Amino acid sequence: MSVKVHSAQVIGLKGVVIDVEVDVTGSSLHHFTVVGLPDKAVEESRERISAAIKNSGYNSPQKQNQRITVSLAPADLKKEGPVFDLAIALAYVLASKQINFDPSEKLFLGELALDGTIRRIKGTLILVKAAQKAGFKEVYVPEENSKEAGLIKGIKIFSCKNLKEVTDHLDKRMDFFLNEHPETKIDFEKFQMEIPLDLNDIKGQETAKRGLEIAAAGGHNILMVGPPGTGKTMLAKAFASILPPLSFEEILEVTAIHSVAGILDGDFLTFRPLRSPHHTSSYVAIVGGGAYPRPGEITLSHRGVLFLDEFPEFERRVIESLRQPLEDGVITVARAKGSLRFPARFIMICTMNPCPCGNIGSKTKQCVCSQSAIMRYQRKISGPIVDRIDLWLEVPQIEHEKLSDMQDSGESSKEIQKRVVKAREIQKNRLKGTKLLTNSEMSVRELKKFAMLSENVKNILNQAAQRLDLSGRAYHRVIKLSRTIADLEGAGDIREGHILEALQYRPK
Repeated sequence: MSVKVHSAQVIGLKGVVIDVEVDVTGSSLHHFTVVGLPDKAVEESRERISAAIKNSGYNSPQKQNQRITVSLAPADLKKEGPVFDLAIALAYVLASKQINFDPSEKLFLGELALDGTIRRIKGTLILVKAAQKAGFKEVYVPEENSKEAGLIKGIKIFSCKNLKEVTDHLDKRMDFFLNEHPETKIDFEKFQMEIPLDLNDIKGQETAKRGLEIAAAGGHNILMVGPPGTGKTMLAKAFASILPPLSFEEILEVTAIHSVAGILDGDFLTFRPLRSPHHTSSYVAIVGGGAYPRPGEITLSHRGVLFLDEFPEFERRVIESLRQPLEDGVITVARAKGSLRFPARFIMICTMNPCPCGNIGSKTKQCVCSQSAIMRYQRKISGPIVDRIDLWLEVPQIEHEKLSDMQDSGESSKEIQKRVVKAREIQKNRLKGTKLLTNSEMSVRELKKFAMLSENVKNILNQAAQRLDLSGRAYHRVIKLSRTIADLEGAGDIREGHILEALQYRPK
């Protein structure tokens, strides 16, 4: 007898429905085959499934003289991971007539332990979303993934502890029924971020703090330059404390990405991710990839922050790979077996020393670098990358007297965050209907519509652009930055002061 049930798997950041077909026929010898390009984890499911079925009170496939063929369709798509275990087990007990149920409009996800327990899987949110799009009415997921799955509205979610529960629920002859998992509600007030580092804990550096506020308000990229030990890393880590909280739509986006990567901490992500890869990280770790492309640090930073400490120390091709995501908000990973586009809309914060030893321009220390070493160090950041960084902030040394002052320094992160949230709301209302969220995402078309300049302001910008030799990209980024500065002040038009402040953040 042949039967078909449904499961799904993640390809890139999309869910694909997989048909699990099982055929059981009599044979003089036991034979259990899985076909459809299975990887090692799928092939080994035969042993897990046989033990789970036996320990759930049913006849094990291994004890029967049967020829069992499991086909995973479409056959030309590589099948990876243990997500199909539950579907294959249910298809077998249905095909062998040990239970009876209608598998249509139902989708099953889960890895089986030997005792029949259903274990957590990766990418649940994306898989449930794919099931909903494909028209399924019910999805059965591991208990540990149920809250994540419950974020998707308009589809029935059943939380499953073990195989016996599922079979008893599906078999109408049994009196046991699984309860439908309620829709997951997010209490945004409950998930207020605990601030490990407040901006007023950092002494001085008021110019850098102002730059961080502008960057947070408009989603702009930053590079901080200064000698070692001046607080660059502390400023970058405190930056997360002034970012606006995630919206529900953004929570779905970042939760799905982190779930696929297997690094989801809890049921869903409630804070903007802050990724800080070491400068020795490989190209694939940052960009993403592999034989079957997986998201890298660039994608894991989506809707959050990518912090690159000691920026020039990163591999040259890693730095150059940032061109596309910084411009378009996506990263395309092309391999022989396929090409995938991953979302990558993040704020990049970089830090660097002014020279390899870090002491050039210092009043108290001697620089020991040769001129060629300084040029080679600074040339690691190419012109196209320079153009894509909106704010260049100098972080000078602080006097020791200020460091010993125990009083708070400047405004708290909470006070700054209120202004950032207000500026983001202004941008959201202005850009309604464009699918854009921040000023940094605007193209030339949106700039013409939402960032008009008066003749006087335009003349100031053009004169400065000539003196600074700004490229077309840098020219437009100055306008975007000016628009954000105006939004922080609540100004409707971009004024002279806004343009002049934006220009001072260009590299000297």
